[in-house]
Amino acid sequence: MYDVVIIGAGITGTMLSWKLSRSRLKIAVLEKENDVAEGATMANSAAIHVGYDPEDGTLKAELNVKGAQQYESICEMLHCGYKTVGAFIAACGAEEEAHLDVLAARADARGIPYRFLSRDEALAEEPSLSDNVTKVLDFYTTAVVYPWEVAAACMEVACTNGVELHLNTPCQSIEKTPKGWLIRTPAGDFETKYIVNAAGVHAAQIHAMVAEPEWQATPRKGEYYVLDEDAKPVRHIIFPVPSKEKGKGVLAVPTVFGNTLIGPNSDFQEDPDDNGTSEAGLAYVRANIGKTLKNIPLNRSIRTFAGVRPTTTSPDFIVEEVSGAPHFIDAVSIESPGLASAPAVADRIISILAETLDMPENPDAVMTRKAPVILKLMTPEERSRLIAENPAYGKMICRCMQVSEGEIVDAIRRPCGARTVKGVKKRVGPGFGRCQGGFCEPKVVQILARELGISPLEVVYDSEKSNILQSENRI
Repeated sequence: MYDVVIIGAGITGTMLSWKLSRSRLKIAVLEKENDVAEGATMANSAAIHVGYDPEDGTLKAELNVKGAQQYESICEMLHCGYKTVGAFIAACGAEEEAHLDVLAARADARGIPYRFLSRDEALAEEPSLSDNVTKVLDFYTTAVVYPWEVAAACMEVACTNGVELHLNTPCQSIEKTPKGWLIRTPAGDFETKYIVNAAGVHAAQIHAMVAEPEWQATPRKGEYYVLDEDAKPVRHIIFPVPSKEKGKGVLAVPTVFGNTLIGPNSDFQEDPDDNGTSEAGLAYVRANIGKTLKNIPLNRSIRTFAGVRPTTTSPDFIVEEVSGAPHFIDAVSIESPGLASAPAVADRIISILAETLDMPENPDAVMTRKAPVILKLMTPEERSRLIAENPAYGKMICRCMQVSEGEIVDAIRRPCGARTVKGVKKRVGPGFGRCQGGFCEPKVVQILARELGISPLEVVYDSEKSNILQSENRI
C-alpha cells in the first residue's frame, strides 16, 4: 500500500512529489499522459508573478508570495533556468493609474519591492511602449522560468529518491476502503492511504469520484505567438493593468533563452483537452497587444500555441481535504498565479498530510540534481574539454538552439528521462528554434530509437499514438 498517491504530474504534482521525497513515505504519481508537464504546465506565460495581483485575504495572495520567494533557490538547487526580467504594469490614463496605486498598496503590505516610472522613464527602458501608456509600475524582481523544465527536474529528483512515476495511467475510478482508497487504472490498481488530486483541468472529474463538488470546472484557453529570438521587442514582461473581466490581459514575455511570448486571450471552452489555436483567438491577441506596445513584429513569429487553464467557479485556489472524503486532498483551481505559487501549494498540502500522517525524514534523500550540460552557455575552452572527453557533445543536432547529440542522450538517460520527441524538446530544446524541428527532428528520432532500443517506426512525437514514421524506408 502506498502512503500517498498524487494524481497529476504538472507543476503542482511534481513540485509536491519532489518536496515529499525527502521523507520515507511510499509515493506514486499517476499521470494520464505520456510525459510530465503536458497540460497547463507546458503552455502558459512562464512568469513567476511576485504576488501583487491577488486580492487581500485570499489563498492566492498568501501562496503566490510564499511560492515566488522560493523559486530562485529551487531553480539553483535543480539547475533550472531562472531569469529576473522585471514586470512593467503599464497604465493608460488616469483611471488605470489609480489602479496602480491599489497594486502598490498590496505590494507594500506583502513586502514586495516596486518603483513607479513616468512615461518618459519607462520609454527609456522600453521604447516599444505604445502612445497610450501614461505611467508604469515596475515589479523589478519578477522572473521567468521554463515551467516544464522545473517540473521535469522535480520529478527526476523525486524518482531518484524512490518516488514512482506511472505514465499513461489515467484514473478510472476511486473507491473508499477500510484502510484508505483504491484507485483503478488501465495499468492496474493502486491502494493508498492518501490521495492528492492535482489533475489540473481534469481535477473536477477526479473529485467527482469521491464527492459532489461545490464548484464547477470552467476551463479557459489561452493562445500565444512565439517570436524568433532575434526579434527581442521587450526586455521586461509588459502587462496591461489587470481587470476582473480580462484577468492579466495580453502580455509580452521575454523567455529564459531569448524568445518572446505574445498572448494570451482567455476563452471558455467545454473540452478541457482542446489546445488547438484559432484565428479568432490569435486575432484577439494581435488586437489587444497594441494597447500597451507598438511595432511588435508578429511577422517574426515562429509558431503559435495554446494552453488550457484549470479555472473553476471558485475565485480562489482550493487546497484542502475534501469534506466527507477523509485523506483525499484537492489542489484545485490552480490557475494563474499557479506556477509561481506551486512551491507554497506543495507546502500547504504537506502541512495537511502532516496532521494525520507520520512523515519520517529519509536521511539518504538528495534534493538537488547534477547540473545538465548546456553547450550554448559554455566558454569555448569548456566546450573543447567536454568534446575531448565525449565526442557526442561535438555533434550539433539542433543548429537553432545549439543542442548537441550528447545533450540529447543525457536527456534520455536521466531519471524520468525523455521518451518522445517532445520530451527531448522540453528537456534540452531541439525544435524550439527558428526551424521548429525541420532540420533536427529526424536526427532526434534516430537518437531516441537507438537509445531506447526500438525501431524508428515506434518513436512518437508526444502521445502513445503520435508515431512520426509510417514507412520502413531509411530516415
